[in-house]
Amino acid sequence: MKQANSKRDQDHFRGCLLGGALGDALGYAVEFMRLEDIKQRYGPPGINLLPEPALISDDTQMTMFTAEGLLRANLRGNERGICHSPSVVHEAYLRWLHTQGEVNEAFAHVFDRKSDDGWLIKLDKLHHRRAPGLTCLSALLSPRFGTMAEPLNNSKGCGGVMRVAPVGLVADDPFQLGCEIAALTHGHPTGYLPAGVLAAIISEIISGVELEPAIEKALQQLRTYEGHQATLKCVELALDLNADVASCYAHEKNIRRIGEGWVAEEALAIALYSALIAEGDFLEGICVAVNHDGDSDSTGAITGNILGAYLGASALPAKWIEKLELNREITELADDLLQGYSEDAGWREKYPGW
Repeated sequence: MKQANSKRDQDHFRGCLLGGALGDALGYAVEFMRLEDIKQRYGPPGINLLPEPALISDDTQMTMFTAEGLLRANLRGNERGICHSPSVVHEAYLRWLHTQGEVNEAFAHVFDRKSDDGWLIKLDKLHHRRAPGLTCLSALLSPRFGTMAEPLNNSKGCGGVMRVAPVGLVADDPFQLGCEIAALTHGHPTGYLPAGVLAAIISEIISGVELEPAIEKALQQLRTYEGHQATLKCVELALDLNADVASCYAHEKNIRRIGEGWVAEEALAIALYSALIAEGDFLEGICVAVNHDGDSDSTGAITGNILGAYLGASALPAKWIEKLELNREITELADDLLQGYSEDAGWREKYPGW
């Protein structure tokens, strides 16, 4: 039964995914640009209007396939009684890999196209290469997937954390599962632990916890994991900077102190700083998150996931959603995550359990 203060509803599930996609689309327009170049192109405030077309990047593409993998894992668990969710999500990521044109006869183990079932792989608009992360590509071309215990690499990149928001919406143990799903491709603890933190924060928000207590609860879990120090230090810096900020003009300096967001702990910390500084203003939060020297689409996406889950889709700008690429399909995924499972034959065709 839904608790009185719970946000486990259509508005907030949609808000999480659509908010992330909006932040991603805003940041994707300036990814790889330095802040001075962003200001030169868009004016002193930086970018603050959604571009047309409002294209999503690999961040939202992979988030959508995370959601698909979780739904397929849930079907398998319901109908077979057992399921290893990271394995099923890994299969979903291979379908995403197929959309990126990474077909190579040398990697036949990856390109068994009989795995290309379900509905996402059939969406033509997902078959576009939007600056995919090299670590994700190389890891998914491996004959095995990474785990926390047996990592594929030593990557700290943000490609694990930027895609795990759906875990926070549905998982029983979001911190652990967020880490496991990020570790499929990113093997350093600082590459996967921020994903656990993000999933846990979103889970707490959806359960009705306010943003600051949700962050603290997630950090309590983080402290129990080996190798947590770098992530904790970076997030605590962001929280300290947020508490001491004197004016909006300090944001650029503060984000520069945190980093550029190319590595996972910095991307998470910039997003948390931006979400807290916004005080419930979605547009302010994602604009702060993307106007810096670094990985603007990832920091925008994570901030959008957090604020969208907190505020709900009804608080997002409707005109922006209308412009957003794949907005209907993202909305449909959010609704399906809320539903979780159906015995209907059409559901099995949509989300085959493997």
